[in-house]
Amino acid sequence: MRPPIPAWAPLLGLASALSVGFLGCRAKPKPAPPAPVSLSLVAVGDIMMHQDVKASATREAEGFPSLWADLVPLFQGADLAFGNLETPVAPATGRPGVPFQFNAPESLPGALRASGFTVLSTANNHAFDQGAKGVRETLDRLRAEHLVAIGSGFDQAQAEALHIVERQGVRVAFLGFTDIFNLDLNRRATEPWVRPLDLEPALQAVREARAKADLVVVSIHWGNEYQHLPTKRQKDIARAMAEAGCDVLLGHHPHVLQPMELIEAGGRKVLVAYSLGNFISNQDRMYRADLFPVAGGDSRDGAALKVRFEGRREAGGRLNMGLAQVETEPLWTENNWGAPQGQRSIRVIRVAAAEARVRAELDWLAGPVPGALPPSQDLGRKKAIMEKQEYLRTLILRRQRVASILGEAFVFQGIQGSIGAHSH
Repeated sequence: MRPPIPAWAPLLGLASALSVGFLGCRAKPKPAPPAPVSLSLVAVGDIMMHQDVKASATREAEGFPSLWADLVPLFQGADLAFGNLETPVAPATGRPGVPFQFNAPESLPGALRASGFTVLSTANNHAFDQGAKGVRETLDRLRAEHLVAIGSGFDQAQAEALHIVERQGVRVAFLGFTDIFNLDLNRRATEPWVRPLDLEPALQAVREARAKADLVVVSIHWGNEYQHLPTKRQKDIARAMAEAGCDVLLGHHPHVLQPMELIEAGGRKVLVAYSLGNFISNQDRMYRADLFPVAGGDSRDGAALKVRFEGRREAGGRLNMGLAQVETEPLWTENNWGAPQGQRSIRVIRVAAAEARVRAELDWLAGPVPGALPPSQDLGRKKAIMEKQEYLRTLILRRQRVASILGEAFVFQGIQGSIGAHSH
């Protein structure tokens, strides 16, 4: 005969069941945090249409993209690619370009788009080189290629309109201003307009952009030509732009590089590139590293600024984006000035890649030679070694020059730039 079941036994079973239930709740995995969002931006400086630059493009089967073929993978690999278009594109309504008054052929917008550019500043001192009609034609041609033009418009309202470009689910606002005019044809608000840098309205525009977008990029054409340092006024404006809500300030006009810095504002790190120098031009065409001081080539130095932002979407749906990585790659414009006009060649290269390639070629040329070479071949080999050594010296000098101006922490030399450096 089984003993009677104690009165408290059912309670023990209930407690055990409750215990298992609670343990099951604890074991339930927490919902995964939202995946991080990442967006990349590449920016370069002045796209100059000197006569020899245009002539060089006509010699290439691919046209203009051949002049910066080294950069095409970089532009196409970024979510957004920016440049300052320092020329009208007005072959139908303008005159042929002459020194200090530019005009570009109709093929340029399509070439820029095919190369990977997405956003171009058209607010600069050459915007009115071909008059008000030139502004209108330029905008028509850029829009036909689905390029975003900032800082100019068919009228004042369009020139001052906020452009928001969405990539990777991130809304990026772009604003463009110029502090310098060669010819200011802003007359009536209903006619073609180029947006000047009037500080208070500009700051208000940045505040409004901050409220509507996840990131704010400001382009300013400013500074003193051929000077490597920004003015106090520029630094004050940069600080004000950062405090108003700018995330990246892209400067251009001096035709040489100027320093970069990070500004702390509103709990954010704001990147300021005071001048990205020339992207492509015919300036300093006579420079040779063996004949001129290093400063003689400064207008052929450029920089490809690579910025990555990261963030997460908050519970309410707002996207919180911040600067995650900054890296600047030195660029150099090769120019065979002195060659016959029909053989002129101007092209932009990535210095680090060129340097690595030349070192490998020198290693091969200086390597062991099977058997004795005929005197003529041995002389040719020695000449090739000397030429490549001189070219390597040029590349090293230019890389060091770029780093000394922009700041070592920002320049790619095998080490990525840290966003913790140069904060103010």
